[in-house]
Amino acid sequence: METKRKDEASIIQESSLTCIDLTNSDLHQSALLLKQACLDCGFFYVTNHGISEEVMNNAFKQSKKFFALPLEEKMKVLKNEKHRGYTPLYDQIPDPKNQVQGDQKEGYYIGTEVPRDDPQWDQPFYGPNLWPNPDVLPGWRETMEKYHQEALSDNSVQKIQNSGSIGKSDPSKGIYGTGAHSDYGMITLLATDGVMGLQICKDRNVKPQKWEYVPSIEGAIVVNIGDMMERWSNGLFK
Repeated sequence: METKRKDEASIIQESSLTCIDLTNSDLHQSALLLKQACLDCGFFYVTNHGISEEVMNNAFKQSKKFFALPLEEKMKVLKNEKHRGYTPLYDQIPDPKNQVQGDQKEGYYIGTEVPRDDPQWDQPFYGPNLWPNPDVLPGWRETMEKYHQEALSDNSVQKIQNSGSIGKSDPSKGIYGTGAHSDYGMITLLATDGVMGLQICKDRNVKPQKWEYVPSIEGAIVVNIGDMMERWSNGLFK
């Protein structure tokens, strides 16, 4: 069985995706590249995106500190009705047809905060955020707010999810770090730390589905189109 899993992993190839430089002076060229990537598969890289390397590295470091805490401490900020806070192991099952248990990952959600008298207060994805005890994780809130602020400066991002994967996927047993899914929102910006793990399927309708690894490119963010953008484009963008 172990040999079979290694053989299966070895045939999963690395994906080749378009890389778009957001500081390219030729806006027409960038627009054409962006459109084609959205038409082809809905996945691409962006570089020079405005989120500093220092801020991104600090966010990764602080995330690791949080996920290393005892479960009892993390459960103090369990995700609330506003979808803010900690999600424990096995909390989500995005691919119930193939998963025998929930995702082998933990998550933490933060997003745009608004005061109670704001008209959007009652909307599902608006504040307040939950924050770990600053005595337990000094600087954690400030780091995440800075990362969120820089992501918002150039993009319409309302929420940020930090994820910490635990263990390895074993598809033969229905065990996944994160089950197969499409994102429900407009667009996803995925920062990576160099660890190979993300797989994408460029055409969900082809059987059997072909999955490819997405290499991590230093300084780049992986972007993918969500269900909302596909719907808005009447299925034109994938």
